[in-house]
Amino acid sequence: MIIKGLILHGCALFLLAGCSGQQKKQDTLVPAGSGLSFEEKQANSALREEPYRAPFQPGQLNFRYAARLATPAVVHIKSVFPAKAEPEIPDLFRDFFDNDFLHRQAPPRESTPQVRIGSASGVIISADGYIVTNNHVVEGADSIEVILSNERSFRASRIGTDPATDLALLKIEAKDLPFIRFGNSDSIEVGDFVLAVGNPFNLASTVTAGIVSAKARNIHILTDKYAVESFIQTDAAVNPGNSGGALVDVNGQLVGINAAIATPTGAYAGYSFAIPVEIVKKVMNDLLQHGHVLRATLGVVISDLNGDRARSLGMSGLTGVLVDSLLENSAAREAGIRPGDVVVKADGQPLTSSNQLTEAIAIRHPGEKIKLTVLRDGAQKEILVTLRALPQEALAARTERDLLKILGVEVSDLSARDKKELGLEVGVKVTGIGPGKIQNNTNMQEGFVIIKVNGRAVKDTREFLSLLGSLQGGVMLEGVYPHIPGSYYYAFGL
Repeated sequence: MIIKGLILHGCALFLLAGCSGQQKKQDTLVPAGSGLSFEEKQANSALREEPYRAPFQPGQLNFRYAARLATPAVVHIKSVFPAKAEPEIPDLFRDFFDNDFLHRQAPPRESTPQVRIGSASGVIISADGYIVTNNHVVEGADSIEVILSNERSFRASRIGTDPATDLALLKIEAKDLPFIRFGNSDSIEVGDFVLAVGNPFNLASTVTAGIVSAKARNIHILTDKYAVESFIQTDAAVNPGNSGGALVDVNGQLVGINAAIATPTGAYAGYSFAIPVEIVKKVMNDLLQHGHVLRATLGVVISDLNGDRARSLGMSGLTGVLVDSLLENSAAREAGIRPGDVVVKADGQPLTSSNQLTEAIAIRHPGEKIKLTVLRDGAQKEILVTLRALPQEALAARTERDLLKILGVEVSDLSARDKKELGLEVGVKVTGIGPGKIQNNTNMQEGFVIIKVNGRAVKDTREFLSLLGSLQGGVMLEGVYPHIPGSYYYAFGL
């Protein structure tokens, strides 16, 4: 993800410039499985030897050890997307899409769809080929190529994606790969040295250094309803192509996944943002085990308790998170949290912003407990809360009308004439396309006949909508056009 910032009257305007997806090659969607967590995978793999240098020691301003550990495990990702006929990019931002970052092609429309190629980064997190990157790097992509630091190339499969944290888990078929071990993003502090490793401007294996400038930043760039933003801010140079790359500490351990930059020019201008590895670990393990993220909820509406707000409440000098209101049947309400409570600690860790509490919930699963220290009527009180899952309907269950609105399409069963003309007995015909996932992420045209969803045949609209209603993450539609030879594939995220 690249955030493009325009400085207007002292304010930074952030704009996400993402990628979206189609091509005639099918991208395999791999089902989630059970087995070891990534922490267990890493613990069971032999330590890689580092003959050049001992780990970083205080007072030593040398990053060779960390760079040697991290660089081989950062990969170059090339994602192929369909190019919309008329990309909706304001003239002011077109300089961002330069030839080094996004290559445009325009072949004949009827025979071969337009495609564009996005260049980004990823991080190997286990020796058997699992890779973490940003969701925006692969969302809607028809095919994903992973190029290792030794120039070996692999076709990648998507295990799962999570738009709420902008993370995705990929898999390549390879063994004994170098990987980066997980560090602890909770233990790093403002002022600590960090290294950013990635492939900016298609320059492979680039390492830059900086310090942690701030933690728990919310830059309001993710649009998902359940978005989690608690970024690590650094001044390590990050540019287009660094998305999905590694942020490591001086011992070469992963502390974050680079996701965004704030800039008035499209290139590095002093600020970059990474997703904390504590969130990464939780999301990756969920995607590996379940194919989607098991998201816990506290069930409160919260806000920062800044100086003005604190004074208005007669709490001058106090920091924490103010509970504005509670949701019905929420975990917080059941545990005894009340509107007006100020949450000052989560599991003993002081809170200075609502982003910190959001992150503390985001790394937990439904059913887990969290101890909150709240200030009420001038006295502190510890309350143990058992977190609940998001309502099932918020995660998957959708009515047919909701699904069609999300997709932005109208569909119908094949008529007898359609079946005869196409030589098909089953399928769903797209009879109209409007605003929605299909239009935003593909260049699908009216008349397209959907034959399969994620490799499963669909015979009619009822079966098509039923199958989509049970899916989360990546969706691949396979089908044909009348009078145009070959099969076509359209991918997007739900």
